[in-house]
Amino acid sequence: MKTAAAPPPVRPLHIGRVVRNARVFNFRNPRGEALSDSALLDAVTRLFRLLEERRVDYLLVGGIAVLQYVEGRNTEDIDLVVPPAILEAVPEIEIMGQDGDFRRGSFEGLQVDLLLTSHPLFAEVRRRHATRQRFVEREIPCATVEGLLVLKLFALPSLYRQGDLVRVALYETDVLSLIDRYRPPMEPLFAELKAHLLETDLAEVHRIVGEIQQKIERFDRGPGRSGPA
Repeated sequence: MKTAAAPPPVRPLHIGRVVRNARVFNFRNPRGEALSDSALLDAVTRLFRLLEERRVDYLLVGGIAVLQYVEGRNTEDIDLVVPPAILEAVPEIEIMGQDGDFRRGSFEGLQVDLLLTSHPLFAEVRRRHATRQRFVEREIPCATVEGLLVLKLFALPSLYRQGDLVRVALYETDVLSLIDRYRPPMEPLFAELKAHLLETDLAEVHRIVGEIQQKIERFDRGPGRSGPA
């Protein structure tokens, strides 16, 4: 699927500095366990170098990928769509927890969340919604705007059921920011999600997106606004 016509990325993003800044401003992080700036930045560089050297077919998603397209978000995690073989290919990523096709890992003190392509939607995003983006560290395979929207919308009904309102708010803000800046056609994304969501969950996704689009339209019509270009 071709990505939405849109402005260029916000800026060349420095992944290590994003993670470092998120840690600095997270009051829940024990100071004694914090990595030094140089160790953290080196760990990020080594992680992506290992993935390339071992020819892991990965895709950057999650908060870091979102920040390549829009501003205003902190994240300490590096989220990757990867094949299950990564568990043998990169044993340096220590698996700390798992839930279905999701693995929570740690690499030299970095939190690395793995979305395994054993899940058909994750595999589809990797296949259909991949591009390459220039980061400060290197050029990295990264999800497109549409790929990020598919993943965020897929997760939202489950987050509602879990009562995880903090993550719901964060994900809905990501969705709003991406739709507002890039205005992608949503119907193809709904069609893609249909095969992977219950009918009730898909209806919930339609409701969420409808409310977000109404909010954007109200803002576009506000004083001093001329509407989308």
